[in-house]
Amino acid sequence: MPLKKYIRDIQDFPKPGVGFKDITPLLIDPIARQETLDSLLSTVKGQKIDKVIGVESRGFFFGMLLAEALNVGFVPVRKPNKLPYETISASYDLEYGTDTLEIHTDAIQKGDKVLIHDDVLATGGTAKAVCELVERLGGEIVQCNFLMELTFLNGRGKLGEHPIFAAMIY
Repeated sequence: MPLKKYIRDIQDFPKPGVGFKDITPLLIDPIARQETLDSLLSTVKGQKIDKVIGVESRGFFFGMLLAEALNVGFVPVRKPNKLPYETISASYDLEYGTDTLEIHTDAIQKGDKVLIHDDVLATGGTAKAVCELVERLGGEIVQCNFLMELTFLNGRGKLGEHPIFAAMIY
């Protein structure tokens, strides 16, 4: 099943000049959702993973499903002032501005094998910030895992040697 048919393009969202990839149709269809999950799991089967990180907010959808399928812990990485316990933060550039992400200081233990999941690899700023947070806490990144990659924005270049997988390539 071609998963791209479940991605809706919205022009000028969240601001003029930005093309947004809406994953809502994919989430609604249970068969497409399962095929997407199977694709995301396909490159990490057999690898040791202790935690899955889901990046706010669209990374939570499949991040939780990945953690469930792998029978491991789920760690939310959120925007500032959303997590109630002690956090560390990292700032990053987006294709349309800047932002900051936070993680609880006790979410990743030294040596934890971590799968990072987000919906889109665009400029790579968000994923790079999450990698920085994981490494600051002593975690080891198994893979950066995405629903889709927008190759024309060259986000892979910011992720160094970290393994990358995207279920859909644009």
